[in-house]
Amino acid sequence: MGCSGVTAWHQLRDWTEAGVRPRPQAALLTELRRADLLDLDGCSVDGAHVRALKGGPRWTLTRRPRPPRLRAHPIVDRHGTPIAVTLTGGNRHHITQLLPLLDAVLSIRGGRGRTRRKSRSVYADRGYDFDK
Repeated sequence: MGCSGVTAWHQLRDWTEAGVRPRPQAALLTELRRADLLDLDGCSVDGAHVRALKGGPRWTLTRRPRPPRLRAHPIVDRHGTPIAVTLTGGNRHHITQLLPLLDAVLSIRGGRGRTRRKSRSVYADRGYDFDK
């Protein structure tokens, strides 16, 4: 990328605070939809644990400390193209993050008709099966 990881992280933080970061993502998703490479008829959600390399609370019930974890909650289209992602602590359950994840989806232009923000259907595993 032509810069250090720390510089890239600082730039991403500054862009997020200034509200600039969602614009390139929306432009990319718009171009993918225009080229008919984005299929929003069926989206999929899931959660995955990732290591928090920059730190976080280190607590365990065992003697050996484990590295802190984050949970990434991505939503992808039918082809696997990421549409939105939210990050939470590793101890958050899937169902508590479904509505914030759906709210994180940007308006996507580029196709016929209205601007799309929601999928026709969302597929998820049993971690999202709850009365809510």
